[in-house]
Amino acid sequence: MSSNAAPGTSNTPSEVMLGLILMFVSVLLSPIIDIFSKLAITTVPSAQITAARFGVQALCMLPIVLWRHNLTEITWKQSFFHAIRGAIITVSMISFVTTLKYMAVADAIAIFFVEPIILTILSSIFLKEKIGWRRYTACGVGFFGAILIIQPSFQEVGYVALLPVVSAVCIAISAMMNRALAQREDPWVMQFHMGLWGLLICAILLYLGRGSGSDVLDPVIPDTRAWLYLLGVGVSAAIAGIFGVYAYRSAPASTLAPLQYFEIVSATAFAWLVFGDFPDALKWLGISIIMGSGFYIIWRERRFASKPVSDTSEETRAP
Repeated sequence: MSSNAAPGTSNTPSEVMLGLILMFVSVLLSPIIDIFSKLAITTVPSAQITAARFGVQALCMLPIVLWRHNLTEITWKQSFFHAIRGAIITVSMISFVTTLKYMAVADAIAIFFVEPIILTILSSIFLKEKIGWRRYTACGVGFFGAILIIQPSFQEVGYVALLPVVSAVCIAISAMMNRALAQREDPWVMQFHMGLWGLLICAILLYLGRGSGSDVLDPVIPDTRAWLYLLGVGVSAAIAGIFGVYAYRSAPASTLAPLQYFEIVSATAFAWLVFGDFPDALKWLGISIIMGSGFYIIWRERRFASKPVSDTSEETRAP
């Protein structure tokens, strides 16, 4: 989804500053979603955690959508489009949450942040956006940084280390789809319908996975502590999402994009405080390379592209 400001309008300096502050708060809060998910996944399957997130988010969005009187604006064609978006986001979130059972939060988020790189490549292929050799080189450098994190993690946990890449690919595809709807549909409605479809898809998966013994699809009855963790996942996601929506309404997405990388720093801090996890020197090198290549891609887009490929919604942040 592109910037939520109306097409053709410009943001005042005060609005941009407000957007930067709101985005900073949103990015600061976003890793809390993953902290609660990692706490919950010790006893609750990842699809159920994802369902809880979708459910709470949809409930939080419902009063706002009703107040704005645009709940009924969705056509059948748009509903089909939202169903596809919901399925893609569901795969992304389940993949990422499953990763958290085996990997440190900061490592998983750092790998996920190859998403802007993947989005750049996919946009050049499918949207025919002109991408020069400098950005392609930055993409290659960024993937090298990801390998520095994935390689030792792969030795420790196997193919699970690739799930954040799967999540990043799904988010990149969703971001391209959002571009088709963003200019003609209310962002609150988009988020609400995505939550409803995501919840429905998760419910189907959990029904099919009953009794399978899968730590991804077999539902359980959570204990009191797990219920609190699930509530924490949903509430923190809703709050971070709301801050993100208003941030994108106040400032251009290309201006806000660099702040997204602060999530790696805040995730590292929260993970260290809660779990005692802290990246080693090699992983910090990989994180630095990913962030550096991402900043360069964003800078090039802001300088040369009339519609940057990173000009997407808060969904481009880690699930």
